[in-house]
Amino acid sequence: MQTVSILVDVQNVYYTTRQAFGRNFDYNKFWAHATHNRKVVKAVAYAIERGDEKQKQFQNILKAIGFEVKLKPYIQRADGSAKGDWDVGLALDAMEFAELSDTVVLVSGDGDFDLLVERIRRKKDTAVEVYGVKKLTADSLIQAASKFIPIDSSLLLN
Repeated sequence: MQTVSILVDVQNVYYTTRQAFGRNFDYNKFWAHATHNRKVVKAVAYAIERGDEKQKQFQNILKAIGFEVKLKPYIQRADGSAKGDWDVGLALDAMEFAELSDTVVLVSGDGDFDLLVERIRRKKDTAVEVYGVKKLTADSLIQAASKFIPIDSSLLLN
């Protein structure tokens, strides 16, 4: 059976699906699609900790599906800007998980991950499937992927 590791950039998928469709990503439908006939080695959802109850409920849903949820604190700077992304942590995990898996699934449209995807494919000889909202996913990321799966209404909550 093919093995798979799944990495989800929670903030990216939240904002892109809301912007493109006005709807939320359906993690259950995605899980069924991405894991079909595959053994899950690792599944991690990378999110920002804001501490509100609704977010905690969402994190519990992700855990029930099968995800490990990794949180970073949301940092509000004095100048009004905010910080809280997982790019480096996700990249480090992806390199590690690529050695354990036949395929790495990345859910993000962030073009910063194009070099990561290329490196995994070339150095680890591991396939990388990218799920993203087509019109909001960097072309460089789509080109770097072994396979691009567009997020459409079939992967969204009604």
